[in-house]
Amino acid sequence: MNVIPLIFTSGWASGVNAYAVVMLLGLFGRFGGADTVPPVLERTDVLIAATVLFLCEAVADKIPYVDTVWDAIHTAIRPAAGAVVGALLASHDPGSLGEVAAGALGGSTALVSHGIKASLRMAVNTSPEPASNIVISLLEDFSVAGLVTLAIFHPWLAASGAAVLLAAGVLLVWFAVSRIRRFLQRRRERRAARTAGAVQPQF
Repeated sequence: MNVIPLIFTSGWASGVNAYAVVMLLGLFGRFGGADTVPPVLERTDVLIAATVLFLCEAVADKIPYVDTVWDAIHTAIRPAAGAVVGALLASHDPGSLGEVAAGALGGSTALVSHGIKASLRMAVNTSPEPASNIVISLLEDFSVAGLVTLAIFHPWLAASGAAVLLAAGVLLVWFAVSRIRRFLQRRRERRAARTAGAVQPQF
């Protein structure tokens, strides 16, 4: 049964940073003796690719508006990664959960957490300074690293933490939506004002 909370936690984490999940699971499996990690994630080529992509995301995720574009590109990638990791974890622990069900659990959890992350980043980007993006990105990185690490040793505790973060994220999105709407409304008003100024008759 320990694979179920691991799938849920890795699904949540994949929605935030899929490359970090693959990299961390692979490292724990290869060097940390974690027998719950499928051997395919421990392969050298997988670890190298995940590490390179993680470093790319670590940079892009901290730049205002670039992070939003990056999130848009990963709308399909992160849920797919969550589903694949979930299916791999289930296949490595026969009898605990079907691969299709595990993929659905990991993928759907990743989709929700990705939606929360992308929405909150859009709200943060309404701020004119880049410091908030860097702080939020670092908090996300530490949360993913902490929960994936905890999931290896205490899976149910990690899953509880992921569930709390998921619920808190949904609530934050409700508040963020109003901020995004105000930002878009101000931008429309500025455009309208510039247009009105440009068409005023000259005397």
